[in-house]
Amino acid sequence: MDKEALQSPFELLLVGGAVEAGIFKALRQRALDVLELAGTLKADRRAVWTVAEALVSLDYLERTEGNKYRLSSRAEEMFYRPDSDNYDGFAFMHSYEVLKSWVKLPQVIQSGRPARGNRTAAERRYFIEAMSRRAKEGAKAIAQFCLTGLPAGAQVLDIGGGPLVHARAFAALGVVVTVLDLPEVVAMAQSSLTSDENIHLVAGDFTAGLPEGPFHLAFLGSICHIYGEKENRRLFRQADAVLVPGGSIAVVDFVRGHHPFAAVFAVNMLVNTETGGTWTWEEYVAWLTDADFKDMRLNEVGERQIITAIRK
Repeated sequence: MDKEALQSPFELLLVGGAVEAGIFKALRQRALDVLELAGTLKADRRAVWTVAEALVSLDYLERTEGNKYRLSSRAEEMFYRPDSDNYDGFAFMHSYEVLKSWVKLPQVIQSGRPARGNRTAAERRYFIEAMSRRAKEGAKAIAQFCLTGLPAGAQVLDIGGGPLVHARAFAALGVVVTVLDLPEVVAMAQSSLTSDENIHLVAGDFTAGLPEGPFHLAFLGSICHIYGEKENRRLFRQADAVLVPGGSIAVVDFVRGHHPFAAVFAVNMLVNTETGGTWTWEEYVAWLTDADFKDMRLNEVGERQIITAIRK
């Protein structure tokens, strides 16, 4: 318990609201005074002035000599300059969107229904950017671990791997990677894929079925917490069916009882998904055993937990 941690996340709410209102996008084009900015946004002058002044105080905006607002060099680097060491893009907007669901927790507790509906195109971009940035740090170590013992040129199925971080880490080690994700996610991924990357994109819903394969490895990176027991059991059975005999499955996720954040993260799934949560080691073992896997192991790699098993 830490009383300091209970302070409201004012800066995230302020900057996230400014992004959503279009303030940074408008000022990236040119400096604007408060009337021009309010007119561009079709927004209230007082509200625009109040928010802009707060952003100046936090060094996201600065004033020109003509009393106009423009992006600070810090904001320019953080939002729009991938070559900068300070670049973060808009990955933080995923936390902003998640916060909107969390504030509806009382209603979710009463109804048992998630607070979030379908993601908008913008929310999907924020989600993918956030997942990409979080996964990059440990992706290489995870890929090396998962490919240990597999033949050269192995076929890897990356289920729900639209951000391509793990797919690229696998491909860099000389294997062929098939990425299955929703059509709208695949469309976004396709634009960033280069012709020399040994990655194949397949549009589809992995809850309905998987590509035929056969594959040497089925990789599930941060997938199982989105779903409940019924869906995960089905997904493991489907994975077993598309693997070669002796093929592997690797599940990267929080394991309840083995990760200090797993129980709290389950609340995030409660407010954002129909059946998602975090699952115990015993549950994973039961589901994988029933799907005809063996030799289940819980591993710590790249500061992530990875459950591995072998197809019988």
